[in-house]
Amino acid sequence: MSQIYNIYCDESCHLENDRQEAMVIGAVWCPRDSARTIAERIREIKTKNGLSRYFEVKWTKVSPSKVRFYLEVVDYFFNNEDLHFRGLLIPDKSRLMHSVHKQTHDEWYYKMYFTMLKQIFSPSDKYHVYLDIKDTRGGQKIAKLHDVLCNNMYDFAKSIVERVQLVHSHEVEQLQLADLLIGALSYVNRNLTTSSAKSEVVERLKKRTRYTLKNSTLLKEEKFNLFRWHPREIL
Repeated sequence: MSQIYNIYCDESCHLENDRQEAMVIGAVWCPRDSARTIAERIREIKTKNGLSRYFEVKWTKVSPSKVRFYLEVVDYFFNNEDLHFRGLLIPDKSRLMHSVHKQTHDEWYYKMYFTMLKQIFSPSDKYHVYLDIKDTRGGQKIAKLHDVLCNNMYDFAKSIVERVQLVHSHEVEQLQLADLLIGALSYVNRNLTTSSAKSEVVERLKKRTRYTLKNSTLLKEEKFNLFRWHPREIL
């Protein structure tokens, strides 16, 4: 019997001209049957640490006064067997040559999303994909993304990737968790050291993953999977 998984996607520094070299796309996923329990547990961690259950977990909010809370969230991710993460790292967007490959930045963006997600997908299961609402073009973008994901797997009936939907991150704890993990990867790969609290969270991630967070993990890594992507060189 097939399993239904919820996949919660986010990105950091994905715009073409944002003057940031490193870009990260990533996803937290879990069985749909576990999603409500996981969200409620994260809310309990919030209240345990003196925060509102409606507090939004975000990398930009990591601070010395909240570092213990964020470390506990990281540990909860690693201690829960139903939670998984897959990230795709583009270390240097300045090397992209869209004109040479006859593509727009948006077209490349969709290709990167598929590259990130394809390792998660299994033809024997079903998936509901959720993305954070970021701009007014969101509806058009997710319709295109849904088509790209399905077409690349010959899933023309959309029987594997059943749903691609926009949601508000402040309402979805798993999407907040994705923001935290992606933010940490972006921080490491931009070689930032501006925050002792953020550095502490990064060190906890390195300890729990046993990875540097800068290189690809093993392809079959199931808990914290990272792929460092490079553009093809033109000869």
